[in-house]
Amino acid sequence: MPENKTPNKLISEKSPYLLQHAYNPVNWYPWGAEAFEKAKTEDKPIFLSIGYSTCHWCHVMEHESFEDEDIAKILNEHFISIKVDREQRPDIDSVYMRVCQMLTGAGGWPLSIFLTPDQKPFYAGTYFPKNSIHNMLGLTDLLTFIAEKWRDSREDLVASGNKITEILTEEFEHKNEILSENLDEIIIDEAFSQFAESYDKINGGFGSAPKFPSPHNLMFLLYYSHLKNNKQALQMVEHTLTQMFRGGMFDHIGYGFCRYSTDDKWLVPHFEKMLYDNALLLLCYLDLFQITHNELYKTVSTKIIDYILKQMTDVRGGFYSAQDADSEGIEGKYYLFSKDEIIKLLGSVDGEYFCDYFDITEKGNFENFKNIPSLLKNKSYDKTEERINALVTKVYDYRQSRMSLLTDDKIITSWNCMMIAAFAKAFKILQNEKYLQIAKNAAEFIETYLTDENGLIYASERDGKTSGYGHLDDYAYYILAMIELYEATYDEVYIKKSLEIYKIMQEQFYDTQNGGYYLSGKQNESLIMRPKDIYDGAIPSGNSAAAYVLLKLSRLTGNADIENASKKQMDFMAYNAKQYPMGYSFFNIALIKDIYPSKELAVVVKTEEEKENIIKLLNKKFYPNLTVIIKTHDNRELDEIATFTASYGLKNDIITFYLCENKTCSAPFNDLHTLNDMLNQ
Repeated sequence: MPENKTPNKLISEKSPYLLQHAYNPVNWYPWGAEAFEKAKTEDKPIFLSIGYSTCHWCHVMEHESFEDEDIAKILNEHFISIKVDREQRPDIDSVYMRVCQMLTGAGGWPLSIFLTPDQKPFYAGTYFPKNSIHNMLGLTDLLTFIAEKWRDSREDLVASGNKITEILTEEFEHKNEILSENLDEIIIDEAFSQFAESYDKINGGFGSAPKFPSPHNLMFLLYYSHLKNNKQALQMVEHTLTQMFRGGMFDHIGYGFCRYSTDDKWLVPHFEKMLYDNALLLLCYLDLFQITHNELYKTVSTKIIDYILKQMTDVRGGFYSAQDADSEGIEGKYYLFSKDEIIKLLGSVDGEYFCDYFDITEKGNFENFKNIPSLLKNKSYDKTEERINALVTKVYDYRQSRMSLLTDDKIITSWNCMMIAAFAKAFKILQNEKYLQIAKNAAEFIETYLTDENGLIYASERDGKTSGYGHLDDYAYYILAMIELYEATYDEVYIKKSLEIYKIMQEQFYDTQNGGYYLSGKQNESLIMRPKDIYDGAIPSGNSAAAYVLLKLSRLTGNADIENASKKQMDFMAYNAKQYPMGYSFFNIALIKDIYPSKELAVVVKTEEEKENIIKLLNKKFYPNLTVIIKTHDNRELDEIATFTASYGLKNDIITFYLCENKTCSAPFNDLHTLNDMLNQ
C-alpha cells in the first residue's frame, strides 16, 4: 500500500486491474449506480476508462496520467471517472469499443470514452499521452476542451451522444436476412483463399507485423485440409505453428506463448501471456499431433501444459487469466538475459552450449544487448535434448529468483472452459490420466464457485467474490468444455450438463426476433443497448462458439429442437460471414462440418474393457466429422438424453456397431476391422 495516500472507491473491488488504480489521486468509481447518480446530481460528464491488468499501455497511461496530480485535479473537478476491467465486463467493453471503432476506425486498450450522465458516448479514443506530442492529442488538452465544451455548449455533446447511440442501436439490432440459397462452399472456399493470399510463405502466419496467433484460424485450416484433402492448408498450419514455437513468442525457459509477435519472424513478442491464447493453441498443437504424429507438436503441447500447471493453476482447480508484460516497470524485463548473465550462471562450458542453442549473443537480439531465447537459428529445434532440458530448469529457477511477474489471478469462466476443453483433448490424445483429472477439477470449480442455485453462471471469481452474471461466451464455451469432456470419457453426465446449459443459454441470450445471441443475458445489467458480438477477434465470438456447439450437440443427442436452433444459427452467421469469410473462422469450422459428409457411430459394449479399447482406437486418428456415442449397461440414462439410442442393443450378444453416414445407416455389425475400414473410407 502506498504511504500517505487515501484510497479511492476502487479499494473495495476484487479485480487486480481496478485495485492497481485504487491509490491513484483520481477519484475513480467502479461501474455502477453510485457513479451515474453522482454524474447526474453534479451535472458532470463521465470519463470511462477500460483496460485490463496485464495491458502494457494501460500501465503507461496510468503512470503518465492517472498518477499525475494535475490530471487528477482536472478529472476530479470536471468529470466523474469510472474504471472498468474489460475481462470482468465484456458487455460494457463491447458496446464502447464499437463506439471507438466507429468514430476512429480503430480500437484497443486502454479504451477512453466520454459519456453523458445517461451513459451515451460522445467522444472516444484509446491511449492518450499526458501532453500533446506531434500529431497525438494529449489528455490534458482533451480534458480541458471537453470540460469547456460541456460548460458552454453541452447541447452539441448531448446531440452527438444521442446520434451515436441511435446508429449503434440500429447496428446491433439489425435484422439479418435468412439466406435464400442452401449453405454451400462459397464461404468456406473464400475464407481459405483469403488466408492463402495473406499467408507469409517465409515466416508463417498471415499478413505482416504485428502477428497474432489467432488459433481459431489455424483450426479452420486443419479442418479444411482434412475434409477437402487440401495439403496446402495443412502445410500453412504446420509451418506457422512450427515457426511460432521456434521464435521468442514461445517462452523457451518457462514455456507457454506470449500474446503476439511485434515482428514478422515471431522473435520479439508482446510479453504478456493470456490463458485463452494458450488454451486455444494447445487445442491446435494437439490436433496437429494427432494428424501428423510428429513428436514436435506433442512436445509443444506438453510444454504449454507444464506452464499452465506451474504458473496459472489455482489450488482449487481453476485457471488464472493472465501474466503481465511488465516487470519492475519495464516491458519484457523478466524474460530477457545477457550472455554474461548466462555464462555466470551455468559456467563457461554449459553456458556457451546454452547460448549457442538459443542464439544468445553478446550483441543481443533485443534492446540494450539483451536476448530473447529463440530457436529460429537452431536446425535441431525439433529434437529433445536432456542436457538442454536440465540447463533450462536451472535458468528457469534463476529467472524466478530475479524478480516477480504479476499474475492476474482472476478466474474467468469462458477462458477456463477453453482450458478445460484443451485438457480434456490432451487426455484424449496423449492418454495421460492426470490431464483428465485437471479438466475435471476445473469443471468442478465452475460448478462450485461460478454457478448459482438456479444454474446461472457467473463471469469470473477472485478471492471468493464473483463479478456478476456471465455472458454468452461463458455459456457457449461451457457447453464446449462439456462436449470435449464427453468425447474424452464418453460419460453421459457431460451431455446432460450440456443440455442444462443449452436451455439457459436459449432463455437468456437468444434473439427471437432477429436471430443470433446477445452478448448480455436477461440477468445481466441493462446498458444503453444489448451488444451482439459476431466477428471472431482475439478469441472466437460467442455466436461462432454457439454455432459450433449447437451443431455438435444436435448430432450427439438427435434432439430436434437443438437441430432447429443449430440451423437458425447457421443461417444467421452465414449471412454475416459472407461479407468477410476469414473473419469467422470458428463459425466456418461448424459450417464445414455441417456441409461435408459426416458419420455418426453408436457403439454398444458389454464390458468396461471393450469401451476402453474402442476409445483407444478412435483416439488414434483425427476424425473431424465423426460423432460417437458409447452405450453400456450402466448408462441407461443415455436413452433419455439421446433417444435415438434407445433401440440400440447388442447383436449376437457381443459388442455392436451402428454406423450412419449422411443420414443413411448401415446394418449393425460386430467386426472391429469392418469398423476401422468404414471410418477410414
